[in-house]
Amino acid sequence: GHCFMKIGNVEKARSAFQRALELDPSCIGALVGLAVLELNNKRHESIKKGVELLSKAYTLDSANPMVLNHLANHFFFKKDYTKVQHLALHAFHGTEIEAMQAESCYQLARAYHVQGDYDQAFQYYYQATQFAAAGYVLPHFGLGQMYLARQDFDNAAQCFEKVLAAQPGNYETMKILGSLYANSLSAEKREIAKTHLKKVTDEFPDDVEAWIELGAVLEASDTQSSLDAYKKASQLLTDTVGADIPPEILNNIGVLYFKLGDYEEALSYFDQSLDRARQESIQDETYYHTIMVTTTYNLARLHEGLCEFEKSENVYKGILKEHPLYIDCYLRLGCIARDKEQIYEASDWFKEALQRNQDHADAWALMGNLHLAKQEWGPGQKKFERILQNPNTKGDTYSLLSLGNVWLASIHQPNRDRSKDKRHLDRALGYYKDVLHKDSRNLYAANGIGAVLAHKGFFREARDVFAQVREATADLPDVWLNLAHIYVEQKQYISAIQMYENCLKKFQNFHNTEILLYLARAYYKTGRLNDCKRTLLKARHIAPHDSLLLFNLALVQRWSASSVLKFERSSLSDVLTAVRELEMSQRYFVFLSHEGDRMKFDLQFANHEARRCSDLLSQAQHHVARARRVEDEERALQEK
Repeated sequence: GHCFMKIGNVEKARSAFQRALELDPSCIGALVGLAVLELNNKRHESIKKGVELLSKAYTLDSANPMVLNHLANHFFFKKDYTKVQHLALHAFHGTEIEAMQAESCYQLARAYHVQGDYDQAFQYYYQATQFAAAGYVLPHFGLGQMYLARQDFDNAAQCFEKVLAAQPGNYETMKILGSLYANSLSAEKREIAKTHLKKVTDEFPDDVEAWIELGAVLEASDTQSSLDAYKKASQLLTDTVGADIPPEILNNIGVLYFKLGDYEEALSYFDQSLDRARQESIQDETYYHTIMVTTTYNLARLHEGLCEFEKSENVYKGILKEHPLYIDCYLRLGCIARDKEQIYEASDWFKEALQRNQDHADAWALMGNLHLAKQEWGPGQKKFERILQNPNTKGDTYSLLSLGNVWLASIHQPNRDRSKDKRHLDRALGYYKDVLHKDSRNLYAANGIGAVLAHKGFFREARDVFAQVREATADLPDVWLNLAHIYVEQKQYISAIQMYENCLKKFQNFHNTEILLYLARAYYKTGRLNDCKRTLLKARHIAPHDSLLLFNLALVQRWSASSVLKFERSSLSDVLTAVRELEMSQRYFVFLSHEGDRMKFDLQFANHEARRCSDLLSQAQHHVARARRVEDEERALQEK
C-alpha cells in the first residue's frame, strides 16, 4: 500500500490496505493508510469515514504515535487545540523515531501558533526542524513565520529558502521571499525578489498583493515596469475586488509618472491621492495625514520639475511650519537656492537641517558638495569624513566615492606639491576600491580607478576600464570624456576630437565650457589653431567671466600670432591680424596676472606670457615692414 502511494497509484494502494485488513483486522498501519486516503478526498462523507478509521485504530492501540499524530491533525482543523496538544505530546513521548517526533512537534507548534503563543510555537517549530527529514519542510515554514514575528528577517529568509529548495514552485514561499528581499540592501537579493514576484504574478495574475510588491521592488531599477505593475494592481482592485485604490498606491504612481517626465499625469495622481487620503482620514486621522504630507511634498517636487520654484518653496515652507522635523524640505529649499547660485542661502538651509538632525548624511553630503563646487577641497573633505565617522553611515559609498574624487582632484591644482601626487593618487585608488568592495556594480568607482590608472601612465589599462564602463552604460558622460582624454594621451587626436564632439551631441552639452576646453586642446594638439580659437571663443561667449578660458584663448592667440610672424611668406593682412591678436593677448595676460583665478592657473605664468607678448610686439614692426615689402615686390612683379 505504501509503495503504491509513493508512485501515485491511489486505487492500488487502497486495495492493498483493504487486503491487509482482510488478513488482519487489527492492522494499525492499514487502518491509518485507509484513513489518510479518505481524509485526502476532502468530502464530508470521506472525512467522517477517515475519522472513524482513526478512532478504530486508537481503540486498538491508544499509544500508537502515528495514530496520535493523525488524530492531532484532525482536531487541529476542528479547532480543539487542547486535544491537539494532548495527543501530539503523547505521540512525541511514545516514539524514538525522529520523523514521527518532528510531526508531533509540528502539531504542537501550530496549535500554539494559532492561539498566539509565539514563544511556545517558536520552541516546537525549532525542535521539529531538528528532527525533520530533508523533505519535511512544514516546520521550516512555521519557524520562518515565527522569525518574521520577531522581525528577524535574515533567519526567516533562510527558513523559507529551505522550503523553496524542497518545493521550487511553492507560491506562498516565493511571495514571502519576494517581499523579504524587496527591501534588502543587497542588489543580488533585490534581483531574487524580482524573479520570485514575476513568477508569482505570471502564475497568479489576479494576486493584487504580488503586483504591489513587484511594483515596489522595480521602482529603483525599472520605472516603466514598476508603473505597469502598480496600474495592474489598481485595475484588479477596482474591477475584481471592487475596492478603492489606496492613496499610497496613487501617490507611488504619481511619483513614477514624475520620474518618466509626464508631469500632467503625475499631478493628476497626486491630486487623487490627496482626495482619497482626506476621505480615509475619518478612519485613522494620524496615518492618513502622514500620507497627505508626503504627497504634498511630492507635489512641491513636481512644481520644481515645472520650474515653478516660488510655488515649490511656498509648499516646502508650509510643510515645515506644521512639521519642522521634515528634513527633506530643508534640503530641497537648499538645492533650489544652490541652483540659483545663492550659495550662502543654500548653506543656511543645509545648516538648518543639521540643527534638527546633526547626523543626517544627505545634509552633510550637500554641504560637502557646496565646498567642492567652489574648489574648497579641505572643508569639503571634512564633511564627507564626518559622514563616515558616524557608525550608522561608516560604509556610505557616496562619501567614499566623493573622498576618492577629492584626492584625485588635488593633483590638478596648479600650486600643489607635485612630490605628493603619487601618495594622493594611491589614496584616491584606495577609496575607489573600497566602494567597489561594498558595491561591485558601482560604475563611478570603476571610472575613478580608470582615471587613477591614466594618471599613473597605464593608458592601455585605463582605456580597457573606461570601455567596460561604457559597455555597462552609455549614459555616463564622464566615461566618454575619459576615453577621449586617453586618445589624446596616446596621440590619437582625430579619435579624441570625434569622442568629444559625440559627447557634446549625445548629452546635449553644447554649453558645457569644460568639454569645449577639452575639445579646443585636442584641436591644438593636431595643429588646427583656427578651430581651437573658434571653440575657445564659443566657450567665452557662454562663460565670459571664466578666467581659465580667457587664459587659454590668450595663449592660443599668442602661439598663432607667433607662428604667423615667424613665417616669412605670411601676407601683410595675416601679419596685421597677428599683431592685433598679439596686442589683445598681452592685454589679457596683464589683466590675468592681477585678476586671474589662482585656483585654476599660476598668475606668475600669466605675467611671464605678458612679457613674451611684449617682446614679440617689439619686433612686430620689423615683421610688418617685411610683409609690406614682400607684398610691394609681388605687386610690382604682377604689374610688369
